[in-house]
Amino acid sequence: MKINVANIPEEGLKLQFSKEGDWIEEIFPGREKDAFTAVRPAGRIDVSATLRRVRETVFFEGLIDTTVETDCSRCLELARIPVHARFSYTLVPDREGQAEETELSAEDLDFVYYRDDLIEPEPLIYEQIVLQIPMKALCREDCRGLCPRCGANLNQTVCGCREDPADSRLAVLKKLKF
Repeated sequence: MKINVANIPEEGLKLQFSKEGDWIEEIFPGREKDAFTAVRPAGRIDVSATLRRVRETVFFEGLIDTTVETDCSRCLELARIPVHARFSYTLVPDREGQAEETELSAEDLDFVYYRDDLIEPEPLIYEQIVLQIPMKALCREDCRGLCPRCGANLNQTVCGCREDPADSRLAVLKKLKF
């Protein structure tokens, strides 16, 4: 979906949509899967947003409600993560004749740039979803992870691996009392 800035009325443009299925693939067709894009939709996404324009500056605010799936950081099983996020962007036109690589100032990081008077909201929405996923996503709070020796999922089975004996050089520290 592309929105022409000239078509945003002064009172604002309300944007509401829901998507089912692999809406991430719709937004980024043919994208390569890697650790940072290992997010899969686990149901529908509901987006409610408003775009307001003041001259060439567009204020894009809204709410996202969805559930995504990713790999658990401890056991690599599926982790379902509910996402309920408010977002706010300030979009300004891209500077004409700007080189591809530009050194950004701290002020530049407060804005998102659009080109050809067109705004694409989906990549910004996806960015907000990814930002809501914890650094260490877990399938459940008490996930025990994988055995470091045999790789068994400790949530499903008890492995027969013994724990390593403590390093004898550190045995003296066990005698310390606090």
